[in-house]
Amino acid sequence: MLKRFTFGVRLWILIIALLGVSSGMIYELSSVWQRDQRLEARLTTTQIDRFQFASEIRRGLQNQNDYLLHYALVRDPRIWAQFDQACRDLSRWIDERDPNLNTNSPITTPKEREAFQHLNRSYDHYYAAAKAVYANALPAVVNTRQLAQLDAFNAQAQQMRDLVRELSSAHRAAEILFLSEATASLTSLRNVLIGSVILMMLLTAALGWVVYRDTVAPLRTKLVQSQHLLERQEKLATLGTLAAGIAHEIRNPLTSLKARLYTLEKHLVAAPAARKDTEIIGSEISRLERIVQDVLSFARPADSKLETLAADTILREVQGLMAPTLENRKVQLIVEFNPELHVLADSGHLKQVLINLVRNAADAIETTGTITLRALADRSRLNEQDMDTVVFEVIDTGKGIPAEVEKRLFDPFFSTKETGTGLGLPISARLVQKLGGTLRYQTRPGYGTTFGVVLPREINNTGHGVKHEAANP
Repeated sequence: MLKRFTFGVRLWILIIALLGVSSGMIYELSSVWQRDQRLEARLTTTQIDRFQFASEIRRGLQNQNDYLLHYALVRDPRIWAQFDQACRDLSRWIDERDPNLNTNSPITTPKEREAFQHLNRSYDHYYAAAKAVYANALPAVVNTRQLAQLDAFNAQAQQMRDLVRELSSAHRAAEILFLSEATASLTSLRNVLIGSVILMMLLTAALGWVVYRDTVAPLRTKLVQSQHLLERQEKLATLGTLAAGIAHEIRNPLTSLKARLYTLEKHLVAAPAARKDTEIIGSEISRLERIVQDVLSFARPADSKLETLAADTILREVQGLMAPTLENRKVQLIVEFNPELHVLADSGHLKQVLINLVRNAADAIETTGTITLRALADRSRLNEQDMDTVVFEVIDTGKGIPAEVEKRLFDPFFSTKETGTGLGLPISARLVQKLGGTLRYQTRPGYGTTFGVVLPREINNTGHGVKHEAANP
């Protein structure tokens, strides 16, 4: 019980650890996913445009500087109007993006906010200085004709500025494309990570199930069976010792009773009624003797005389002993022979076991049916090791063993027969155990039962082939 409890604790600890690792992986994946979402939200077109703010302001200031220089040279009011309009447009553009004035500004970092605040304040001073130039009323330095020679250059310079603006737009378009591709890659990576984690969890669960089904469950079943077998053997050993003592105590009075009954029968030859009573008493005494003998056989089986036996020889002898009786009961006995199989066993004990199993199979058949007796080569585990074995099977087409009877099938003195002693199967199991084998069975209520006597196989290369014989009613 302690070992089973310890095994269960270890198994649960493993399961909890596996769930903990899986939960940690899911948590980490969720954290990565959230960071990915935040990064993806930040990498938008607006956020990319914010990196162009300095370039836009620099281009605007360059245009305004050109306008103011041109105005200072020629003092043309139209040029001042162009300068003033450009200043107002740039001021409005800066105000719209200043995080101190617009809460929807893409500018978010403290350093950027501080830089925009200083820029906005300095731009006001810049505009004031330009107005001072406008208001000083100084004369023009050159006339319009002298600057006309720069018109072609200015046109080419404007064309270059337009081309630079187009290049900047192309850069932004490339950045937007890069952003979409990066977002797609991140999404794909996220999906791969999620799929990998789910697949890993499924594979881990499948691995755990396979390990439990193919390793843990069979070992647990074998452990339970071994514990039950050990408990049953201890109980049988104790019961056998007690039964042997009781049987010896009963056997002596029975012998005396039988002797006195024999003497009494000689004096009651002329009394038919008394003669009938003595016959009944004698029959019951014989029955008691058989019970006592079964008890003694169960408590202390005779020592086995091991010899190499051909499986088909044992099957033929059992067939010869049981076929006539089964014919009278309209039960067909089919025997399958295999000359290749040999075992190291006691001939008398092995026949006793098989005959008892055949009788039980016949009792399980209510009207007519079939009993198959055969020997098969197999690979079984005996005495804590795997080895080549021979399995003597007794298969019937009877009613099967009910679940409530199956629980007590090998209990001594438990029998479903009115005249049974309940020692047939326990004695058979003890005999098979002394031969170094085991007795197993499979049953299905309504479809019959198969008992198997599993013994170590002896290799003998003489003889080959398989043939079938049947004793028909």
